[in-house]
Formats: sequence, structure tokens, C-alpha cells
Amino acid sequence: MGAGSDPVSGPGVPPALGEGGAAAPGRSPGWAKLSAAVALRVPPAEIETIYLFRPIKRDGREWGTAVVTRQHPEGRLVVYTARYMLVVRGKEKGTSRTEVDEVALSPAEVVAQVMSSTAERSGEAEPPVAYGPAVWYAG
Repeated sequence: MGAGSDPVSGPGVPPALGEGGAAAPGRSPGWAKLSAAVALRVPPAEIETIYLFRPIKRDGREWGTAVVTRQHPEGRLVVYTARYMLVVRGKEKGTSRTEVDEVALSPAEVVAQVMSSTAERSGEAEPPVAYGPAVWYAG
């Protein structure tokens, strides 16, 4: 993704709104900022899977987390944790913070198992949803 490109729209990118006018998974201003930050660390063409956790909104702020994987030459996956915080109300509306950290090198089966068990550990009703890079990037 180059400078000036918008990860929320463009050819080959799903529309920002899902059924009923709700934001489609991974398609909101906070996710757009996070996808741009991820693209600075991981070339979108190398992304294997993006696991999206449900965003949390509280006190005029929104927090989102994604786990991004890419292939390593040894056949395992390099795992990154990506997070954003976006101010959605008040005089600082639009202010954000993102972070992308490389956290593991792991076999694909282990990553899938960890992701499927996160709902149980975090108290969420559902585990994060796995998407391909097209959820954020065209092509």
C-alpha cells in the first residue's frame, strides 16, 4: 500500500459497509489506520492471514486488535500483533495510536489453535475471525 492510498476503498476492496449499513469486519476508520501501520511493517502481498478481534468502544474511544501472519522462509509463520486506539468522540476526535509488534515464529497449526482458543481465555463469545489480506488491501 503506497502513500496516499486508502485501505478502506478502491478496486478489489470490499465495501466499507456490511449488511444493514453496519461497518463490515475490519472496515472502519480505526481499522484503516491500523492497516496502514501494518503495511509499513509487513508487505501486504506477503500477508497470509489477518485475524480480527471485535473492537471495544468505551468512554469515547475505540480499541481494536488484529493478529497478522506471513510466511517465513523456514515454512513457519511470523506472527504480529497489531493494535489501534481511536478517539471517536470529543474535541480530540480522530486522534489515534497504532502499534505493530512481531511476537512469534510458529507453525500454522499452532497459530490457528491459539486463535480458536482466545475466545475461551478472553471471555468473548466468538474467537477472532480469520480473513485474507483482501479484507484490508486490494489485489
